[in-house]
Amino acid sequence: MVFSKKNSSAVARKLLQSSGGGDANRIGTACTKDDIVILQGSTAPLPNGIPSYSVEIVNVCADLGCSISNIHVSCGWFSSVRLINPTVFRRLHYDDCLVNDGEALGPEQCLSFEYSNSFSYPLSVTSVTCC
Repeated sequence: MVFSKKNSSAVARKLLQSSGGGDANRIGTACTKDDIVILQGSTAPLPNGIPSYSVEIVNVCADLGCSISNIHVSCGWFSSVRLINPTVFRRLHYDDCLVNDGEALGPEQCLSFEYSNSFSYPLSVTSVTCC
């Protein structure tokens, strides 16, 4: 399995202070949307030849108070030939997919799924709620 490095820089990031003395991306005291990293890569195609992709959504924050819920992802017209459990990942509207049925991902917790389509969808975090 090969994963895209599109968002992997968030894993080794260093938070910088804004000129106002605080982190401009900070949502609460313990997390930001940058703490959610999406890795995506190709997997073996379905028997009928349709390409398949594996997705991992990871809360890379290690702080105990860093649970993150209501994770929304930019996902275009996301669809899959392979059924995806809607409590894991589902499209609500155009370009708005919900992760983990809105429930929290704890510190360093990972959620994964596979989908199949003739092309991969670019996925990026648009909003989260810190718990």
